[in-house]
Amino acid sequence: KICVEMRIIMELQEVLNSRRSMRSYDAEKKVTKEQLEIIINAAILAPSWKNLQTSRYYCILSDEMIKEFSDKCLPEFNQKNSAGAGALIVTTFVKGLVGFDNDGNPVNEAGDGWGYYDLGLQNENLLLKATELGLDTLVMGIRDGEAIREMLNIPETENVVAVIAVGYKAKEANMPKRKELEEIAKFF
Repeated sequence: KICVEMRIIMELQEVLNSRRSMRSYDAEKKVTKEQLEIIINAAILAPSWKNLQTSRYYCILSDEMIKEFSDKCLPEFNQKNSAGAGALIVTTFVKGLVGFDNDGNPVNEAGDGWGYYDLGLQNENLLLKATELGLDTLVMGIRDGEAIREMLNIPETENVVAVIAVGYKAKEANMPKRKELEEIAKFF
């Protein structure tokens, strides 16, 4: 119900322009399982190596578990940055599949790095869909991966990558300065 009421249809450029890394959440506004299902289904649509789709999502929705997870698995500054978020999503990928041939040999110097790449593509879809739905997010890479693995019973066959806070902003966030095209692109 909240999803339908809060749904904001945006053009892609508007979504790209409005997405922010949010560090201030309104704890009174809750995120639903249905909203997380929608944004994860958007993540699934991203391309992946040989369509192996090795990305995995572990979703924490209860206030009690969010608090316990934050205390045990996040450093103090990320506990503060994600305080009030209605959900936390741990993102992982299955090791040793993407970037390898059928015999398990890396096909180039990136090797298992392709798993991070694929997960990044999926996570970007997730972030953009969340923005379209009126949700705000923060990707946190500084976390205790082993504590996360233990708390959520994540198998050793998966690399724990990031924690994404999902919720509703408590205040506006400005876009940091972006580099100019000429600084990052070369055309031949």
